[in-house]
Amino acid sequence: MSPNRQLAGVQRRRLTAEQEPFLVARALSTTYSSGYVLHPHTHAAHQLLFASSGAMTVTGDRTSWMIPPGRAVLIPAGIPHSIRMWGEVAMRSLYFPADAPAPVFDTKTCRVISVRPLLRELILRVAEMAALDSRVAVEARLMSVLLDELQSAQIEPLLLPLPSDARALRAADHVLKDPADESTAEALARRCGLSTRTLERLFRAETGMRFGLWRQKARLLESVRMLVEGGSVTDAALESGYSSVSAYIAAFKQTFGRTPGAMLMDRD
Repeated sequence: MSPNRQLAGVQRRRLTAEQEPFLVARALSTTYSSGYVLHPHTHAAHQLLFASSGAMTVTGDRTSWMIPPGRAVLIPAGIPHSIRMWGEVAMRSLYFPADAPAPVFDTKTCRVISVRPLLRELILRVAEMAALDSRVAVEARLMSVLLDELQSAQIEPLLLPLPSDARALRAADHVLKDPADESTAEALARRCGLSTRTLERLFRAETGMRFGLWRQKARLLESVRMLVEGGSVTDAALESGYSSVSAYIAAFKQTFGRTPGAMLMDRD
């Protein structure tokens, strides 16, 4: 068995072809080591991706999402995406039919949601069961509560839109590879064959943010990864380009609505 990927040790019932038309949810439980990458792929079903331990970076649809502890990402059917693991990741994936008649699946974009205690237990329970059959009353009720919890879950600002212009994307890639780099916007623009003015215009038009704000958010999201992997708040601040820990914590709270420690502990 690969050291990077293995099936989690959960009891899974045997599914039959006769059940197929009645399955309103399927589940897959896997464990990955830090650094493991699932390369770009798509699913015919809607996916709810949750890690009961570790963190993930999901990239696709011209956006990158950081999924720390206590969060999940809803990925609509047909959206190409890749996943990178940080820390040992105990992944629980729930899949729902693409034509599922539920408002939570009406959107065509991915989104990160907060996983409160009830939703967490529902996800883990469905993962243990392997699937939900709509003909079984208790399973139909479980599905109904799960959909209610997904619909009411808070959407988290843990996403980083990526520009589509090739030159602006080169600047974005440079920041993502070395968040602590202190190069000015003018220097980065020149390196990527742009004027500073064009760089700013492209980032505003294609990400909705000024380049400086985009780079700050990229640094803060990178710091989440470092914290999940066991780094201290001081190390996360310095490695993501902040000379002051207090300035880092203030920027983190302003961007994500909670301090770094509270995010990792999933406290309000």
